[in-house]
Amino acid sequence: MTQTIAPRVRILVLLILAVAGALLAGAAPASAHAALTGSDPAQGAVVDTAPAQISLTFSEPIAVGDDSVRVLDPKGERVDKGAPAGLSGTTYSVRLLSGLPDGTYTVAYQVVSADSHPVAGAYTFSIGAPSETTVSVSAQGSDDGLVGWLYGFGRYVSYAGFVVLAGGAAFVFACWAPGARVRAVQRLVVSGWLALTAATLGLLLLRGSYTTSGKVGDIFDLELLGDVLQTKTGAALVSRLLLLAAAALFIAVLFGAYARTAPAGADGDADGAKKPAEGEAEGDRGEPDKRDLTFGLALGGTVVAAGLAASWAMSEHASQGLQPGVAMPVDVVHLLAVAAWLGGLTTLLVALYRGPVETPVGRDAVRRFSRLAFGSVVTLAVTGVYQSWRQLGSWSAFTDTRYGQLLLVKIALVAVMVAVAYLSRRWTHRLAEARISAAEEEKRPAVSARSEETEASEEEEKQPAGTVPAEASDASEASGASGASEATETRAGHDAVRAAQLARQRAATEAARQKRLRDADPNRFGLRRSVLAEAGVAVVLLAVTTVLTQTEPGRTEQEAKAAAATSSSAAEGTGQGSGAVSLTMPFDTGGRNGKGVVSIDLDPARVGDNSLHVYVEGPDGTPVDVPEVKLALTLTAQDIGPLPVAPDHVTTGHWSASAVQIPMAGDWKVEVTVRTSDIDQVTVSKNAQIG
Repeated sequence: MTQTIAPRVRILVLLILAVAGALLAGAAPASAHAALTGSDPAQGAVVDTAPAQISLTFSEPIAVGDDSVRVLDPKGERVDKGAPAGLSGTTYSVRLLSGLPDGTYTVAYQVVSADSHPVAGAYTFSIGAPSETTVSVSAQGSDDGLVGWLYGFGRYVSYAGFVVLAGGAAFVFACWAPGARVRAVQRLVVSGWLALTAATLGLLLLRGSYTTSGKVGDIFDLELLGDVLQTKTGAALVSRLLLLAAAALFIAVLFGAYARTAPAGADGDADGAKKPAEGEAEGDRGEPDKRDLTFGLALGGTVVAAGLAASWAMSEHASQGLQPGVAMPVDVVHLLAVAAWLGGLTTLLVALYRGPVETPVGRDAVRRFSRLAFGSVVTLAVTGVYQSWRQLGSWSAFTDTRYGQLLLVKIALVAVMVAVAYLSRRWTHRLAEARISAAEEEKRPAVSARSEETEASEEEEKQPAGTVPAEASDASEASGASGASEATETRAGHDAVRAAQLARQRAATEAARQKRLRDADPNRFGLRRSVLAEAGVAVVLLAVTTVLTQTEPGRTEQEAKAAAATSSSAAEGTGQGSGAVSLTMPFDTGGRNGKGVVSIDLDPARVGDNSLHVYVEGPDGTPVDVPEVKLALTLTAQDIGPLPVAPDHVTTGHWSASAVQIPMAGDWKVEVTVRTSDIDQVTVSKNAQIG
């Protein structure tokens, strides 16, 4: 049975890893968690005079370096001077050289968001009038490429290592104390520790290149490594390494001193050394030491596991945004529940497939894990609801944002795991019932065997004293005959060695037979298959979770879109200028490609001459050209207007007009007519206070 199952297990594991790899490879290595919500001058803006500085506004605080923001002239030469500086809140600026000539300039930025993810992008603005430029505008960041892929893979390995390390130790300590002596379980937990340690070291080396150049050659740059150690993420990784040193001591004690005091048997005791063995008095000398050891391991293991979980919470999503003081402890509890469930499940799977015959996983251990898993699922549900509300903020974010879509996939996978866990629970009950029936049947042969032994002993007692049984007499004669020859004695010694070898062979054969019988048990076989299915879903679930942690939260994404629609300074990806009055109006002409957004900038929005810029975008936020755009200004209160304005086309999705006369201050109605084809057009309007 084992030889038949093993190939299937290997094939299933390879398929699971392939799915997980596809998820990791198909996802963007790190979607930015801070979004550019405004800039001055903004993308596509045409200003009359050269600005003294460039300012960028993000959705959350960021970390900037000397080269985080670069401004390039049409020839690709840098025209910024000095390092970027924070103006206020989440707005950062960089000064420009004086006397810049007319033309199109490129602003490229590469910063690190407060939740440790790199943010990169670029846009253009023009002085005087647009011109040709040799600079290629690209939003590709340092996280796109081999370094970004390695960093994402390292994050997955670190999560998996933590789950196996913490969950495996929790399973042994809380559910199956005899497992501390099982080699397969020991190797699993140690492998989790090694994976987490190696991944953490790798992330520490990759971090500098990941957030700056993205070059493989910069991975071992000691200067970059020094810079990383001064960041919040670097401190979190170093703290994780220190905690892993404490975890190594915990593992040594768990599989050393604790394993020697753990009870033997299929199930053992959940508390390990808390209860005395059979025949041992409660007040025996070693009992207080056992209790102290158990208490120390429980306390120390909990502290180390919570500290490792906190190394993620303090540097990622939970540390930024709404209620970070609540979100970080909730995130720690969430990670611990994940480890207890998925890590315990992995350990149970290894024990079912690789556990020795003399220490099988019993029904009581499975039942204890079932209760632990149920508590973990409840904890995950409660903490997950809070995290979803915090990261999404609205029901529409489930379907309108990438984060929400991935979260729906994660919820579906959890539901599948719970359903398979229910099947595992049913197999556990069947296994328990079968073992009870088998135990009752074994009692009957034992009673009959004891009665036969009693009868035999009574017959021996009836023989007269001094008489020798026939069997004994024959044996003594044979012994005397063999003693007559030295060759016979030598042959008898060889027979004794062979008898010992045969005894060992019989013991091994019996152990193999017991293992075959155990594996052939349909209830245990069903339990193993259901647990294997759970573990397979868990691998994919962990991959989705890793991608989710690298994706921009839905709340941030929607807030950035809202800022792009309403901010007076314009937003990322839009073509709005930096006028004193900015208006954004959606339109729908009813024809093909007839939907979009039109934005109006009026500067300085005062009585007299004003410059006006019109920007047209498609539903996806990209600039688009339309056959015609025209405006009309009306001051209804004074019966002035409509005053027509015919802007000139500047570039894709951008029109402008100068010397637009505003005769008096008031609440002006701005009407925009957009024509998308020969017959499809629509007029939209908004009011604005001018003057």
